Amino acid sequence: MTASHSLEAAAPPAIPLTAALTTHLASLLPSSISRDSLRTSVLPSLLTAIAATSTALRNAQDVSLAGSSNSFGDDQLNVDVIAEEAIRLCLAQCPSVVTASSEEDPVEKPVQHTGLPFQVVEVEQDRTHGEVYTVAFDPLDGSSIIAPNWTVGTIVSLWDGATALHASPREKQIGAVLGVYGPRTTAVVALRLPGQEEKGVCFEVGLSDSPQGQEWDLIRSSVSYAPPPFKTRYFAPANLRSANTHAAYAKLIPHYMAENYTLRYCGGLVPDVVHALVKGHGVYLSPVTETSKAKLRRLYELFPLALVVECCGGQAVDPVTGEDILGDKGVEGCDERGGIVCGTAEEVEYAKEVLCG
Repeated sequence: MTASHSLEAAAPPAIPLTAALTTHLASLLPSSISRDSLRTSVLPSLLTAIAATSTALRNAQDVSLAGSSNSFGDDQLNVDVIAEEAIRLCLAQCPSVVTASSEEDPVEKPVQHTGLPFQVVEVEQDRTHGEVYTVAFDPLDGSSIIAPNWTVGTIVSLWDGATALHASPREKQIGAVLGVYGPRTTAVVALRLPGQEEKGVCFEVGLSDSPQGQEWDLIRSSVSYAPPPFKTRYFAPANLRSANTHAAYAKLIPHYMAENYTLRYCGGLVPDVVHALVKGHGVYLSPVTETSKAKLRRLYELFPLALVVECCGGQAVDPVTGEDILGDKGVEGCDERGGIVCGTAEEVEYAKEVLCG
């Protein structure tokens, strides 16, 4: 049985943005580019959803099976369902987000704009010059490591238009958000809009408490991988046991050890990728082999991660073909999967040469 989400519950209270963050968003999304809804509604609502998920995780001392499974057959934890509900409720407050799907409910469906009369939705979309978005998200990535209280995350992909299917991820995916739940709650936000800087922009925000309550503040106005030379080099090898049967992967691991790379791998996709963004260097590897099939969903994990990495000046490629994750080919369905090699451009190029020949 697949867990259902009800929008009868009240949406989480909106978490305000500090003046510094509001000003930063205005500089990235000025009114002249007709992205008012993205700046004032969509991104603030997604950050509110991340804050609500963070609060729910802190209060969920009993992490247990929810008695349901998602459409892929994966057993759902109670925290998976809580995170899914929080994001759906926040999206329901965004008139310009017309379609949504998630890893827990992988079918694109119209967003039910609760509490907003149809006339309000119609007027809002007219006012925003036709801003229409689709959101695809993984509400709680890494839920299998949440019981020992390790860092986990949320992955959100934002697309221009009323669907993310059959669309070029390079052209139509215009934003991605990585929510990070650890000792602190932070989020990395990447934006790449048509007609703006080709590489895109990326910044980091943090959730803090103030006398008035929680608020989102700007931590780093620009996030990027560092240029060489590197003081410390990092590698994060997922599914390391597959090196027993994958000769190319087995060749990479001793290379990193011999060259004195530092191993940083926790088993959570979001914290492992974000670690490299904090340190300024790193390569994350999730290979695909005959005995270890592709498991990362392109729509909910690979595409948004690749956008963040590219906006930070890195690369993200398919470990089998060596092609960019963000090519022109979109997904035909929500369950398409693959592997990934991403991080510092020079490291990705070397790994691609070894893995793909």
